[in-house]
Amino acid sequence: MRAKIEKYINKTYKPLQEHPWMDTPNHTTFKHPDNKKWFALIMDVPYEKLSVEKEGTVDVINLKNIPELIGGLRKRKGILPAYHMNKEHWISVLLDGTVEEKEICELIDISFELTIKNKKA
Repeated sequence: MRAKIEKYINKTYKPLQEHPWMDTPNHTTFKHPDNKKWFALIMDVPYEKLSVEKEGTVDVINLKNIPELIGGLRKRKGILPAYHMNKEHWISVLLDGTVEEKEICELIDISFELTIKNKKA
């Protein structure tokens, strides 16, 4: 699923893509080319650190969303409080097939729009 999501992000938004931490080379940030703001972070995280009762590691994507909607989103299977991000503004979405690809892409679109530079009239 990770490869499909990365392909969607790169094809749709042509972002700046970075691996900012040397000790975690599988963690990738996706930024707006103009304002350098993150709109997505894909990383591999042990399930236990996400409070998911499974063995092993899972790819997740952190995405920004509207604070008023985050509580409802987190009630859905596979959408969790943001791992290592502001939990009021960000969510973590499992990339293990729990959440459908189409829904993840819709959440990416929202995150992209919420982090885009404000345009002056």
